[in-house]
Amino acid sequence: MHNFFKGRLLFVRVCLAAAALGLVAVGVLAIYSVGHPAEAGAASKADDLANLWKKQFVFAAVAAAGFIAANLINYRRLGEVSYWLYGIVLALLALLLVSRYIVPLPFVPEKNYTHRWIEFTVAGRKLPALQSSEFCKLAYILALAWYLRYRSNYRSFKALIGPFALTLVPMVLILLEPDLGTVMLMMPILITMLFVAGAKVRHFLIVVLMSLMVSPLLWHNMKSYQRIRIASLVLQSSWVRDKAEKHPWLGEVLVGEKFSEKKWKNTWGWQLIRSKYAVASGGAEGYGFRRGPFVKYDFLEERENDFIFAAIAHQWGFWGCLVLLGLYVIVFGCGLRIAAHNTDPFGKLLAVGIVAMFVVEVLVNVSMTMGLMPITGLTLPLVSYGGSSLLVSMISVGLLNNVGRCRAFTVAPKPFE
Repeated sequence: MHNFFKGRLLFVRVCLAAAALGLVAVGVLAIYSVGHPAEAGAASKADDLANLWKKQFVFAAVAAAGFIAANLINYRRLGEVSYWLYGIVLALLALLLVSRYIVPLPFVPEKNYTHRWIEFTVAGRKLPALQSSEFCKLAYILALAWYLRYRSNYRSFKALIGPFALTLVPMVLILLEPDLGTVMLMMPILITMLFVAGAKVRHFLIVVLMSLMVSPLLWHNMKSYQRIRIASLVLQSSWVRDKAEKHPWLGEVLVGEKFSEKKWKNTWGWQLIRSKYAVASGGAEGYGFRRGPFVKYDFLEERENDFIFAAIAHQWGFWGCLVLLGLYVIVFGCGLRIAAHNTDPFGKLLAVGIVAMFVVEVLVNVSMTMGLMPITGLTLPLVSYGGSSLLVSMISVGLLNNVGRCRAFTVAPKPFE
């Protein structure tokens, strides 16, 4: 830790680390609360969630070690091996697909009809599963930042083939797992980093137009449950649901099967409706720590993971959510401050990419919790339960600290003028 107190921007980096640790603490408390309600209900699965906070605490200790490890060497050394890290992650993603589509592998379990995790057993004891797509996010940002660091040819549309190839290959592999949330994350990161690097806006508009043109093909090849999640945003409207009920063809267009109000309430809209109820019922001040029906009973599944923001809003209300989002704003602001004060192109792009990753994750998770975006399974960084996500997030914060700490040495003009 002696490296932490050396170098530039000490105050900014202290604020960054403090905000990140505050978010981890909020996450552990929230996970504890859903497993230990003040008055457990008869229908509660609190016993199943009771020990998760202890596991999350262990994950937090490992993630803190990851934060320290990310500061042991100069971040530019990671850039030199970034393509290797990127290739290793792609190999792991390909291994998941081999298990899913070709030969089932014993260390690649199937969970909820997906193959996202790799499990290892040592001395007869299972270790925490690793989610390759989580590590892919950071490896991708490192590789893309290294690719763009001194290039000027990305200002032509033809030269964007390289960055898009770096993006599309992992996107396809992750989509086949399937994991829609991480796929949604990568394109905004690419566009943000290209924009900072100086790519032309009209090229982005062409890419958006091309994406809209191929979206029907993507929709056709989605799993039915993925189409249902996206269509649920439209089906929130009682007017649309009434039309779908009267016109079966509309239900076929939206979700690929006949629509019914009962099916909407019991399956398609289950998580969406209950998540919105949990957030709304919290009001301004919430029910209080470990209190409230959405903590006491099993009205909301995955409340320790994908929908942990709803559990926080239910207990601590609007003001508690404001504090939580304020901690994220500190992380974003410190990350952008670090990027702005670094003259090294690689460091600047790395910091911007990490901030973009955090911003998109928070916006998507909070928006899907409130019914503004489809349910994608994208977790709330530093807060949701999960070892891989927490480890990658803390390593990312450690890299931001590393970029801010190290003084860049360059004989070239300031980048991206």
